[in-house]
Amino acid sequence: MADSRAKPSWYLPLLLGVDAGVTSFTVLMVFGTAGHPHPIRSALAAALIWVGVLAVRRRYHWDSIGESRGALPVLHDWLIFVAVLAVLAAATAQTPAPLTSLAALAPTLVGALLSRRFVHGHLTAVRRDARAVSRVLVVGEPSAMDSAVQRLASRTDHPFAVVGALVTEDGAPADGLVRERLHLDREGTAAREVVDAAGRLRADLVLLTPGGQLSGDRLRELCWALHDTGLDVALAPGLVETSVKRLEASTVAGLTVLRVNPPRGGGVQGALKTLTDRCGAALGLLLLAPLFALLILAIRLDSPGPAFFRQERVGRDQESFRIWKFRTMVPDAEQRKNTLAASNEHDGLMFKMRRDPRVTRVGRLLRRTSLDELPQLFNVLRGDMSLVGPRPPLPDEVAGYDATAVRRLRVKPGMTGLWQVSGRSDLSWDETVQLDLHYVDNWSFSSDLDVLSRTFRAVVDGSGAY
Repeated sequence: MADSRAKPSWYLPLLLGVDAGVTSFTVLMVFGTAGHPHPIRSALAAALIWVGVLAVRRRYHWDSIGESRGALPVLHDWLIFVAVLAVLAAATAQTPAPLTSLAALAPTLVGALLSRRFVHGHLTAVRRDARAVSRVLVVGEPSAMDSAVQRLASRTDHPFAVVGALVTEDGAPADGLVRERLHLDREGTAAREVVDAAGRLRADLVLLTPGGQLSGDRLRELCWALHDTGLDVALAPGLVETSVKRLEASTVAGLTVLRVNPPRGGGVQGALKTLTDRCGAALGLLLLAPLFALLILAIRLDSPGPAFFRQERVGRDQESFRIWKFRTMVPDAEQRKNTLAASNEHDGLMFKMRRDPRVTRVGRLLRRTSLDELPQLFNVLRGDMSLVGPRPPLPDEVAGYDATAVRRLRVKPGMTGLWQVSGRSDLSWDETVQLDLHYVDNWSFSSDLDVLSRTFRAVVDGSGAY
């Protein structure tokens, strides 16, 4: 029987081939054209060093291949690669012109990004068919265990496929799971029951969800028994939407303590975000000025009314501001909204229609391409918004927020964000809130850069834009 955990075997040869092939080819071509004295030697050295950097950084480790779609890890690797080459060039007194080096090495970064994005997309598709996964047996109390199982079942961007459950007390069966009672009251039997169940279900990993009846010495005994039989063990402490970057593990008086650091706010990263917002907005407005003129003309020719649309939105700490957008609807769209309330296709507090009759012809194109959002650069320049952040809500939406949703307003709203790169209007209300809360709690400057790099693909794809 094929191993359910096995990823397609061609992933590693593909990545190695792209990494070594693109690097050696482009360095050879560019250096050969530029008259570098040793183009072949330089091409081979560059390819070996690039593959070596990736190997040292564990990018070819089977557990990590295809698991990340982020651009930042690849960029970090590439910068290390460039630094190593710079040191080597200085040591050998063979330093090519900076522009020549950039032209030779830039395709390496592009090739690595595209190949890893392709592998990640393929792996995600494979996992929708329950392949390339780890078979997981969940053990714990019903409440904690059911919450973990539901979260794992709701997404396919992870390798865990739950095949069974052992509960410490009676409860309603989880949907579609082999569910058995774990007898903790019988001394010495609990560990044997877990091992036996893992064997029957061909589990690769046992996920423990500790609680009042499953803690301390019992957890340690279970880990001993499972490790002795060669099974992997994982622990779900109950935290949700908390980045591992905020967690610090330590031992205090024999207890394993998991410190949860507060979300980042100011400091150097906050200053970098502000600088990036203001400079990026100013540069964007300058470069896009000709496009703005063309869009203004198209909007005015398509329908009567102003080219720009201003609307009150709620920003950081519930402070109101006026958002700028290109007008995509008829001038009396707000007055006609109440008559369309029954046609709302969104399940939450937002109003969304796929075929909103108030949208103009040019407006549909602007929405499909997200060009209607560009005037928000004025808001970013003013400091009302950020380039990356939660979606800026309307006052009537905020009026219906519960205490959880209000936390979305702890940071500035953004022109783009996790909601933009994850489906936009196709997301349910709960999904939108969870994405925004994840951003608020786990924000970092590097995560902003990653969202910006993924925004272009989301805009080109157009999914969820209407």
